[in-house]
Amino acid sequence: MALAGAGADVALAARSKADLEETAHQAERHGVRALVLPTDVTDYPAVERLMSETVSALGRLDVVVNNSGIARVAPLAEASLADWQAILDVNLSGVFRGCRAAAPYLIRQRAGKIVNLASVLAAVGLPGYTMYAATKGGVISLTRALGVEWARHNIQVNAIAPGWFVTDMNEAAFADPKIHERLTRDVPARRTGRLEEIGPLAVFLASAGSDFMTGQTIFLDGGHTAA
Repeated sequence: MALAGAGADVALAARSKADLEETAHQAERHGVRALVLPTDVTDYPAVERLMSETVSALGRLDVVVNNSGIARVAPLAEASLADWQAILDVNLSGVFRGCRAAAPYLIRQRAGKIVNLASVLAAVGLPGYTMYAATKGGVISLTRALGVEWARHNIQVNAIAPGWFVTDMNEAAFADPKIHERLTRDVPARRTGRLEEIGPLAVFLASAGSDFMTGQTIFLDGGHTAA
């Protein structure tokens, strides 16, 4: 929504067509075009179609935001190989697929922006989140290395590592006052982030204002990793 508000035509990709259509209606209120392209990021041909259909409909590809993620909370000693593979396939391999499928378009035009979503848990340990944290640490490493690799093509690759934000995926946990207090007591700002605080940073990383910045991860965490 922040990108649409900044004037960008958007191609919306997720597994839920109904949610995509609702988001598209909201985006179009900003006077931009919004494509609905249901996509499973674990399916590489589907991600390739996402990129090709975006270029076909909108004319070019300028910005890719890799934002898919899942979490399965469990002690590592109780986790299954299937749990590990599922989280890895979405959170890290999904980012790889998004970058790889976009590569021909961005490299050919010698311009583009990649914005990957990492997590504060890539830098801060939390019991039960070892698998999730490992994949988000991988996103940071992928971002750093690819930023260096693609700098010669004038493509900037950066990441946002959000701290504690209440979303559909974690709202049940944060509704428990004890859990809320436990998680926010390590945050100097003493609160969770507001979802609207992420959008402006994504817009900056998608804009010319970040043209001399690549391979970096910005922790948007209320000071959590600085404390």
